[in-house]
Amino acid sequence: PTQCDNWVRTSNGGHFASPNYPNMYPPNQECIYILEAAPRQRIELTFDEPYYIEPSFECRFDHLEVRDGPFGFSPLINRYCGLKSPALIRSTGRFMWIKFTSDEELEGKGFQAKYSFIPDPDFTYLGGILNPIPDCQFELSGADGIVRSSQVEQEGKTKPGQAVDCIWTIKATPNAKIYLRFLDYQMEHSNECKRNFVAVYDGSSSIENLKAKFCSTVANDVTLQTGTGVVRMWADEGSRLSRFRMLFTSFVDPPCSGNTYFCHSNMCINNSLVCNGIQNCAYPWDENHCREKKKTGLFEQITKTHGTIIGITSGIVLVLLIISILVQVKQPRKKVMACKTAFNKTGFQEVFDPPHYELFSLRDKEISADLADLSEELENYQKMRRPSTASRCIHDHHCGSQASNIKQSRTNLSSMELPFHNDFAQPQPMK
Repeated sequence: PTQCDNWVRTSNGGHFASPNYPNMYPPNQECIYILEAAPRQRIELTFDEPYYIEPSFECRFDHLEVRDGPFGFSPLINRYCGLKSPALIRSTGRFMWIKFTSDEELEGKGFQAKYSFIPDPDFTYLGGILNPIPDCQFELSGADGIVRSSQVEQEGKTKPGQAVDCIWTIKATPNAKIYLRFLDYQMEHSNECKRNFVAVYDGSSSIENLKAKFCSTVANDVTLQTGTGVVRMWADEGSRLSRFRMLFTSFVDPPCSGNTYFCHSNMCINNSLVCNGIQNCAYPWDENHCREKKKTGLFEQITKTHGTIIGITSGIVLVLLIISILVQVKQPRKKVMACKTAFNKTGFQEVFDPPHYELFSLRDKEISADLADLSEELENYQKMRRPSTASRCIHDHHCGSQASNIKQSRTNLSSMELPFHNDFAQPQPMK
C-alpha cells in the first residue's frame, strides 16, 4: 500500500488528507489508507470543508474510493468526487479501505477526513466493548520456527469462552527476510472476517503494513520483504475452535553464500535447514535429495561406558556357564555308578530273560541211577552183538533163540517207560 502525506492515529481514531491539502493536490497520485478498529468495533468516516475533487461522470477521473474491508477487492461502498463532501460513511466490520486517485489534468484542493471507532451493533447484547481482551503476545526468532494458536491455551492467555486477540512477532536472522507457510489452518466461521481471521503484517502491526488476511477455508503462503513479521489472530467467543499452525523460515536473496542453500525459488536458506525433515523452501528441494535417515541402531546407541558394563557382564556369564557345564558332565556318572550298585540283577533277569532248557534236565538222583543201569545194559548188548556178527550162527535154533532174546530185549527196551518222560512240560510264557 502507498500512503500519501501525513496520517495521524490516536486510540480513538485519527485523520488523513490528500497531498498538499488545503492546496491543490498534484497530478498522477495514488494514495491508499487502510483503517482498522479494535475487535467488536466499527469505523465512522467524516469529511471536512473545503472539499473539491475534479468532477466527472461516475467519477472516472480523479476520485476517492471507499471499500468495506481491508482489501482492494472488498465490497465497494462508493466512489466520491465533485464539489460536495460525502455524507457520513460507516463500515460493517473492523476495516475500511480508502484510495485517492488523480490523473494528469485538472487538479483540486482535495479533501481531509476524520475517522473514529464506534461499538459494533452485533455485540450490543454484550454491552459493546466490555471485557478488554487480555495481553496476548509472543515473540519468535531464528532460522526457522513454528507459530501456533495452541500456545494461547497452553500458556493460559485467555479463559474458556473469552474472545482471542493475540499477536506473534517474528524476528528473522540478520539481513534476512521471512517466508511463512501454513501447516494447519481451520476457521470455524469461515468467510465471516469480522468474527474470525488470521492477519499477517510485514514490518509492523500497523494497518498500512497488512500483507494478507485469511478468514476463508484456504490460507496461502506469504513472503515478507522485511526481517520482521507480525501474525495476529482474532476469534470471538463463538469461534474458539479456530486454529492455525505456521512455519516461518529466514532467507536471503541470491546469490547464496557458502553457508546457505539455494532453494530454486529466489531464496537461500541456512544449510542447517537442509534435510531436517521439514520443507523450509517454497518448493521441497531442500528435502527431495536427502537419504532416508534410518533410526539409530542398537550398537550405535551403545556408549563406551555401556560397552564396558556389557563386556564385564558377558565375561561373568561365560565363566558361570563353563562351570555349570563341568558340573553337569561329572554329575551324571556318579548317579550311574550308584544305580549299578543297587541294581537287582535277579529280578531284572527273571522278567526279561527267556527261559533256557537243556535236552535232559534231571531232577533227582534216582532217575540218574536208572539211566546208569540202562547205559550199562546197552553196553553189554553191544559186546554180545559184535562176536555174533563176526562168526555167523551155526545152529539156527540157537541163533533163533538168540535173535528172539535180542528181539525180546529190544522189545523190553522199546516198551520201557522212563520215569522222566513227562518232565518236558511246555515252557512258561514270557513276562
